[in-house]
Formats: sequence, structure tokens, C-alpha cells
Amino acid sequence: MKKIIIYAILLIAGYANAQIKLSGVVKDSIGENLEMANLIAINTDTKKLDSYGFSDAYGNYKLNLKQNSSYLIKVSYVGMKTAEVPVTTTTQDLTKDIVMTFDNALDEVEIVSKMPVTVKGDTIVYNADSFKSGTEKKLEDVLNKLPGVEVNDDGEIQVEGKTVKKVMVEGKDFFDGDSKLATKNIPANAIDKVEVLKNHSEVRQMSSVTDNEDNIVINLKLKEGKKSFWFGDVTAGMGMATKDFRYLLHPKLFYYNPKYSVNIITDFNNIGEIPFTRRDYFKFTGGFRGAGGRGTSFNVASSDIGFLTMRNDRAKEIETRFGALNFSYSPSKTWDLSGFAIYSGTDTDMEEKTIRNYILPDENNSNAIAKETTATNTNQQNDLALIKLSSSYKPNTNNQFDYDVFAKISDQNELQQLTSIRTTVTDESTTVPVNQITSQNPFSINQNVNYYYTLDERNIFAFEGQHLWQNEDPFYNAALSQLSFANQLGLTSQSVYNVSQNKRVYTSKLDAKLDYYYVLNTKSNLNLTLGTTISSQDFNSDIFEVLQDGTQNNITNPSTVNDVNYSFDDYFAGLHYKFIAGIFTFDQGITLHQYSAKNSQLGSVFDNSFTKLLPDASIKVSLKKSETLRLNYSQQVSFTDVNNIAEGFVFNNYNRLFSGNRTLESALSHNVNLSYYSFNMFNYTNVFANVTYNKRIEVIKGLTAFDGVDQVSTSINSVFPDETIAANADFQKSYRKFKVTLGGNVSYSVSNNLFFSPISGENENRESNSFTQSYRTRLSSNFRNAPNFDVGYNVSINKYDQGGIINQFTTHSPFINFDTFLTNDLIFSTKYTYNNYRNDSETLNEFSFWDADLTFQQDNSKWEYKIGVTNILDTKSLNQDSSNTIFNSTSAYVIQPRYITFSVQYNL
Repeated sequence: MKKIIIYAILLIAGYANAQIKLSGVVKDSIGENLEMANLIAINTDTKKLDSYGFSDAYGNYKLNLKQNSSYLIKVSYVGMKTAEVPVTTTTQDLTKDIVMTFDNALDEVEIVSKMPVTVKGDTIVYNADSFKSGTEKKLEDVLNKLPGVEVNDDGEIQVEGKTVKKVMVEGKDFFDGDSKLATKNIPANAIDKVEVLKNHSEVRQMSSVTDNEDNIVINLKLKEGKKSFWFGDVTAGMGMATKDFRYLLHPKLFYYNPKYSVNIITDFNNIGEIPFTRRDYFKFTGGFRGAGGRGTSFNVASSDIGFLTMRNDRAKEIETRFGALNFSYSPSKTWDLSGFAIYSGTDTDMEEKTIRNYILPDENNSNAIAKETTATNTNQQNDLALIKLSSSYKPNTNNQFDYDVFAKISDQNELQQLTSIRTTVTDESTTVPVNQITSQNPFSINQNVNYYYTLDERNIFAFEGQHLWQNEDPFYNAALSQLSFANQLGLTSQSVYNVSQNKRVYTSKLDAKLDYYYVLNTKSNLNLTLGTTISSQDFNSDIFEVLQDGTQNNITNPSTVNDVNYSFDDYFAGLHYKFIAGIFTFDQGITLHQYSAKNSQLGSVFDNSFTKLLPDASIKVSLKKSETLRLNYSQQVSFTDVNNIAEGFVFNNYNRLFSGNRTLESALSHNVNLSYYSFNMFNYTNVFANVTYNKRIEVIKGLTAFDGVDQVSTSINSVFPDETIAANADFQKSYRKFKVTLGGNVSYSVSNNLFFSPISGENENRESNSFTQSYRTRLSSNFRNAPNFDVGYNVSINKYDQGGIINQFTTHSPFINFDTFLTNDLIFSTKYTYNNYRNDSETLNEFSFWDADLTFQQDNSKWEYKIGVTNILDTKSLNQDSSNTIFNSTSAYVIQPRYITFSVQYNL
């Protein structure tokens, strides 16, 4: 790595020494400085574009040019005639001001087609070929080379420090805008231009009255040869691991024309590539916007994700089956139809070892557990299907009607075998084998109706309605020799307990909201909101055991049976006033809520009804066109759902029994956020910083009583507030051939939890503090005729203070990615990451991930051949730490072994 850094420094120095700088000011004919004028430098000898740039807020520009060369400098600006200025360089820097004249013809077509980057208002257009070196395979490889754009390991795209909300291709949503399916599958050679649409509004007439600054969308423009033709690729391969056979099959097909589009993505493999992860699932909400009122948080818990899958570095073996279809069709100019269907199936084997060190065990009780060591083998089988259909009808500029229906269904099964070794404070150990089975077949249907109507330029109406119907049926079974709360459940005393639980939760939830906007003038408007949330949930559960003679014993103890109905209603009205004064934009208002949370169980009804007035405010300071400072404040009332209300015992795990609390009240939180971002196209410097403070009052907490490792808990409202303050910052600077990224996250939180202390015999509060830090650095190159590298260093530090017991874990992770053309047809690429995981006193684990592949493709050939090696060093496991008020834990996960694959790809 040291050699790579030296090599990079020498390249930068050599590149800089061979150039001179041309600078000056761009003005119009009346002397006004022009911001964001586009400039390119065409070498008159080679006819190539050697440099490009933009003027800053004061009209300043600079271009890096070759020494002793002749150039034609072309400058474009909307509403101005393109200026052409000849320049001859020597070995000294030059200064030249440029004056542009007004022209209504807007003749910027020629310069825009040649510019690597073009800025038009809130749209940034990247010419993809200007940033490609030839080794790019997928969209993410192209995006990572664009100034101001980053793609993380999960496929999430960020522009100017803000997360991209969705991805479109030729103006059509790509799989509901999911960024990962786009970045991991769209071929790099199909991309002509990347359009970054800032301040994007899904509804045209709402753009003038809503703040869309954080709504960033990417639209991909395809090359001409990819329009109205099928394109994509089909990849097939096989390989060998240490002991077994590996395979992969990955066909992808895409079709786009102005009338309709079709995208087909499939993936079958057992090499640990996960096309659809837990994070992806959460993003696929069906594109629904919450229709609830400002200041209310009522989220219906859902177990339908279950144990969707672990990441490929957290599993011993993973076999994946994935298929996805996305379409769009325009029957007319005013009507658009779209939808997708996704199937994801995984078979996952996991092996892990976890050590839990309990905090402050009772030293006077020889049976108190000080440490638990578990060795676990898990097999998961998961089949998941998502289906969505959407319709958008826009008969004219004043009306828009949208309808969506989104369905989810899954079949999930988990078998877990573990051994629990429990060590007391006197170092005596007991081994308890445990078998657990979990299964469920949940499904849900979500419908969304939106209607937007513009009466005239001053009166705008927006209606949003959403209905959720959800059915969940989780089943749990545990077989173990020790169960301390067997008597509480009313189980029969046996040498081995075989206990099971049935549970079913039905949910019906309606959200509806009507917004009226009255536009006072071009800089201010009033917003009146009326709406409601109406939810009803039925919760049923029972516990039974299978005796050693094979008979079934149904537990009828009232404390083990749930038959609960829980309703939540929120009727609200809000008034907000937004206005612009100079560089300031103010948006403030209040929302009045009438809440009712009612549960019926155990032969009685408990009703918690009250009225609450919630304020919120936002101040935005537009320092420049691409430099903003924003301060937000809001209050939020949070309600739990039926899972924390049902008072009958629920068997959650082999060592955890839970009973809800029907008298739970809502929690109140204060939220403050200060953010800053600046994207300077003049010197390609991107800065983003964010500070968030959150204070939660009357927050719902668990009250836990321990018997060894076994826990019996319930939920209560804590009188002790929780607080969190977090900050993150990113700095990125792009040069013509290099991109430097620096960033970090810091978070400090204070949490209070209640537990029953066997020492005092009373409920006690234990305050826990956590201080987490992560820092990252990266230097990337982008040469066309030289090897390219991506080198960096990441550090994470997690410090936990639990009742005065302090633990700290640190991970150092330097990495390097490298790719180069060995010949005109042969590409070598490799990725290496080293991890050093340690606590305060010693290194707990050292592990490295090293992958490499060799790709052969002749020029203009549709066939591509690749040999790849994954986990070259055959790393066995990785570590993860966590902490709570009860124990500190560290886990080691077995990961997939080294394997070699040979694959063939045919490009359509």
C-alpha cells in the first residue's frame, strides 16, 4: 500500500508539472459576473477536449492546459451567445477575462454535447464516456468516477452528501427507483449520460409550495444503439470451493422505447452474492408516502421480513434464487402504467460463537451467571414475493391522479441448534443444548390513492390516502433441558421441555390527509392540513407443550393466552406558513392532534385519549446556488402497536419471556437538526455536514428480571429521558484524474433501562452511555492509459459505559482496489481489505478479504471470459461487538471459504 501511495503522489506531481493554469472572470456585456458558465478547452492540433470547468459565484474560472499548445476556449451560458476565445500557452500561467453577449437563440447545443459535466439550473448532466477508463462493467463503476457522486457497498447512491431517492432510465422508474438493482445490474456500456435532478418533484403543481431540496433523482440516458433494442447480458459460470461445487447464472435483459419499457433481472448462485438483502427489502415499501400528520409516529411492527437473509460475509453458506420483472407502459400521453414483480429465495447456513459477559452479577449468589458462551448452527429457508402495480393519470397540468397497490407474501423457516454454556460467579459451568424452530407465512396488501388539483395559480389541493391490511402468523418451538420460567407458563416438569407457541396478528390501518395551499405571492404561501389515522389490530396467541409420551398439553393459564383488540385513532389539523426573505426561507407551523389508544383484553377496556399541540419549524439559508445551511426543529409523539400492549406471556426466545403492558402511554421527543452542504463546481469540492440532537421523554422501555441467563420482561414508560447527539461530515474533492474523500461519523447516546435487581430486590435504573466513531479516507484515480487504484483507510471505535464498566472495541481497515489493462483485451482487477479487531488490551481477531479476477474480451466481441478467486487468503470468520445494559458481547461468524469460478458472459 505504501508503494501505491508513492506512485499516486508521483503521478499527481508529474501531471501538475506538465500543465499551466488559464484563469479569469466570465462577464456579460454590461459587466455582471456570470455564475456557472460552462467552459471547455479544445486542443486545435489534436481536436480533443483537454480541459473543462465552470465559473464560480463571482464569475471566476480556471482551466488546466498543456504547455506550449494552441486552444480554442468555448464558453456557454443560458441566454448568451457561445463565446470562442483562441489561446496559445507557454510555460507560464495565463489570465484572460471573457465577455459574453446576450442572445435569445440559446445556442449551447454544440458545447453541451462536448462537456464532460453540464449544469442547467437544478440539473447536472455527466457525459459518461468522459469518465470511463474502459474497465467499468456496471453502473456503479461509472457513478463512482463522477465528481460529487458516491456509491457505497450496499448500492446506495449519494450526490453532494445526500441520498438519491430513486433511479430512472429514460424518464421511467427502474424497479420503483431502487438504487441497488440499478447500480449492480445496468451495464456500463449502455449509459450515455447521467442526469442528476435536484429539487425533484413527483407532482409538477406541488413544486412551488413544497420543499424538495433533499429529493434528488438520477435519470440515465441510454446510448442510441440501446434504444428500441433489447440489451443486457447473460452470465454463466462454475467453480470449486474447498470441498464443494460452485455455480452462478445471471441473465439480465432490458428494453426501452418511448411507449414502454421492460427490465428482467435474474440471479441463481451459491457463491454468496446476495441480489436482494434486508436493506433492499426496507427500500421496497411500494413507493408509498406516509399520509399521517406531522408530529405523530405510529408504525405497525411487521415480522414479514423475518430473517430475510444475512449478508454474504455473515454466513457460512448461501444459495440464492432471484427473479425480477419491471415494466412501464404509456397507453396515451396522459396515462402511465408501471409495476414490478420480485421473487427472492435463499437457503442460508450460519455458524457463530458468542460470548456474553453479564454486567454486575450478584456476587453473593453462587448461582448468578457471570458469562454465557453459545455455539450456534442455523439453517434458514426464505421465499419472498413482492408485487406492485401503479397508475398515474395526468389529463392536464391542473390534475393528477395516482393509484398504487403493493402486495407482499413470504414463507420463512428457521432451524437453530445451539449449545449454551453458563458460567457462574464461582466459575461453575452448566451446558444446556437448545433446539429452536421458527416459521411463518405473513402477507400484506397496501393501497395508495393520491389526487392533486390546481384550481388556479393561488389555490392548490392535494389528497393522499393509504390503506394497509396485514396478516402475520409466526410459530415458535423450543426444546431444552432447563427453563427457569417453566412454572410461570404452567408447564409440566420434565427432563426436556418441548414448548411451542402460536401467534396471529391482524392489522387494518387507514391514513388520509387533505392539504390546501393558498399562494399569497411568489415568495409565501399558507398550508392547511386535515387528516386522520385509524388503525385496528387483533392479537391472539397461545402456548402448548408436547409431553415425553407424545401427548399435547394446551396451556390454559390466562397469563399465557392473548385475545386482544387494539385501536389507535389520530384526528389532526395543521396550519403552516412558509415565506422567503432574501437568502432565508422560513417554514413554521402547528398541528393539533386528538389521540385515542384503546385496548380490550382480560374482560375490560383501557382508553388513553388526549389532545396535543405540536410545533415544527425550519429555517434554510441559501448562501449560494449550491451552498445551503438548514436548521430544523420538531416535536413528535410516538405510540406503540399491539405487540407491546398484549399482557399474556409471549415466548420470544429460549431464554426470554415477554409480557406487554396495556397502560403504556405515548412518548414525546424533541428533534433538532442542523445541516450544511456545499458543492462547488468551480473547484469540484463537495462538503456535507450534519448535526442531530434527539431527546426522548416517557420513552417505552423494557423492565427485565433475570434468573441466570433467562429473562422475564415487560414494557413501561421510563421517567428517565434518553438523549442522543450525532454528527457526520464528508469532504470530497475531484481533480481531472483523482478524487479524494474524507469523512466521519460521531455519536454519543445516553440510555436508561430498568431491571429487577436480585441484590436490592427492587426495580433499578441503569444508565448506559455509548460513544461510537468511524472515520474514512479514500484516494481514487481515473486514468485512461494507466492502471487505476482506489486506496483508503477506515477506522471504527465503539466505546460502551454500562454502569461504570467500560469496554472499547476498535477496528482498523485499510483497503486497496486496483484494475488495469494487461493487454488491449485483458483486464486484471483486485480488491483487498485488512481488518484488525481489538479491545483495550489486545487484538481479538485479524482477518483479510482479498478477491481478484482476470477478464478477457476482444474489441467489438460480444463474448467475455472471466476467472475469479474469492477470499484468496481463506479467511475463516469475522467479529462483531455489541453492548446493552445487561451484558457486553462479542461474536465470531464463520464465512464462506476460498473458491474459484470461471464464467462466460454474452453481451446482447
